[in-house]
Amino acid sequence: MIFRTALPVAAATLLLASGCAQMQPAGGGASATAQLNPTAGNKVSGTVRFEQSGDKVLVTAVVSGLKPNAEHGFHVHEKGDCSAPDATSAGGHFNPGGKPHAHYDKGERHAGDMPNLRADSAGSTRVMWETSLLSVGGGASNVIGRAVVIHRDPDDYASQPAGNSGPRLACGVIVAGK
Repeated sequence: MIFRTALPVAAATLLLASGCAQMQPAGGGASATAQLNPTAGNKVSGTVRFEQSGDKVLVTAVVSGLKPNAEHGFHVHEKGDCSAPDATSAGGHFNPGGKPHAHYDKGERHAGDMPNLRADSAGSTRVMWETSLLSVGGGASNVIGRAVVIHRDPDDYASQPAGNSGPRLACGVIVAGK
């Protein structure tokens, strides 16, 4: 099931901030967060949260500084390293199953393939998405210690190995929740 909404950043930030103290994973499972920081010359920032609920993970992203009314590639990358000015230190898409890159609703795809982010007229977005190919806190599909990357261009969900999403605009290392 996919939940996608776009809200102005102020409203999305308010929703996220007001719910943080009460945001417990629905199934009482583990959680993790990535604080997105812009790569050199960019201004994209935000927060991505991962919450384990049974065999699924709810991914919630609140992002600003995107090109208004545009789509941007959004992926979990294999390495939790955002130290390079262009975030290439995060490596390729997280792919523990050795699958080809594909659309996020296909079972045969990289675990890190997620829906494109669609920015509103202010360059902000809030997205909620559920997947069974990621996990929080254990197993081969564990996101903790990996990175989330936002790209300049939309993922075409076909080009190999990474969907032709263009340069990396923001990167954040995924750390275990409190």
